[in-house]
Amino acid sequence: MKNFRGSFIVTLLALIIAFLYGGWDAVFITTILAILEISLSFDNAIVNARILEQMSPAWRKIFLTVGILIAVVGMRLIFPLAVVSISAQMNPIKALELALQKGNPEQAGTYGYILHQAHPSIAAFGGMFLLMLALTFFFDERAHHWLKLPESILKKLGKLPLASALISLILLLFTSEIFAENPHTVLFSGILGIITFLLVDGLGKLMSERGALAENSQSLGKSLVVTGRAAFVLFLYLEVIDASFSFDGVIGAFAITADPIIIMLGLGLVGAMFVRSLTIFFVQKGILDELVYIEHGAHWAILTLALLLLASIHFEINDVVTGVLGGLIIILSFISSVIYNRRK
Repeated sequence: MKNFRGSFIVTLLALIIAFLYGGWDAVFITTILAILEISLSFDNAIVNARILEQMSPAWRKIFLTVGILIAVVGMRLIFPLAVVSISAQMNPIKALELALQKGNPEQAGTYGYILHQAHPSIAAFGGMFLLMLALTFFFDERAHHWLKLPESILKKLGKLPLASALISLILLLFTSEIFAENPHTVLFSGILGIITFLLVDGLGKLMSERGALAENSQSLGKSLVVTGRAAFVLFLYLEVIDASFSFDGVIGAFAITADPIIIMLGLGLVGAMFVRSLTIFFVQKGILDELVYIEHGAHWAILTLALLLLASIHFEINDVVTGVLGGLIIILSFISSVIYNRRK
């Protein structure tokens, strides 16, 4: 429980602020948004944990402090404001004033409506980034395979040069031409998502090849952790991954409330804090090494989320569907891991 003490304290503070801001109705909506964010974020925490294992305790603290600030203020407040400001061609101050008006998201010209109109671009960027993340995992050599047939097929596909980028581009072209009302915008955003992943992932590998990881690493028990520039790259990688996971939740939250303050409290303060607590818990308890299939389940959930994000460019997909599917996949991988350990 020590890992989650801070999350419970933040939750209590967020609910108190919500009550002072909007009464019991605000408390109820904040709670719903927090539960939604947490249910959608188990796969995010699992992926974060694998990366965080490579970082020193000092950088883990930075992830829990500076990282949480970026997640709460950056992705849950500034990002939607920036999207509305750019889409409506208004300055950020006017965008904030529009947000505080709490207009009906179904009414043209409101904050929620403008943000919803930008959903295809956001979904294309986030979908491509997460798709690249999932495919890269399955294309790499793995000691264990959970879903034998599909994972063996993906492993064979991964032998093609630039396989993850090729498959992502083909799917993006199909999505933009068949489903998108504005193919050019969706195509541009999707390519930007692919480029972002290649830059962040490639930068980490480049530093590793040049010995940066070895030069900036130190032994901590039996594990090797990184500091300095290498840890900074991993930190950036974590933040980009976290941002990609949060796209769908931020947009979907406007189906529940158009109030940006409540969204920041529920998704940001409570939801993002619990994701970080889960991440630290997984790292400290060695969950990923103990449960051999849990990481596979997380990446299947990520692949599902990526495909649903692309499908949401044309179809209305409730966040509950995404959360239930992702959660079910992770639960099944957990059960399979327990069975594997008992047999061993």
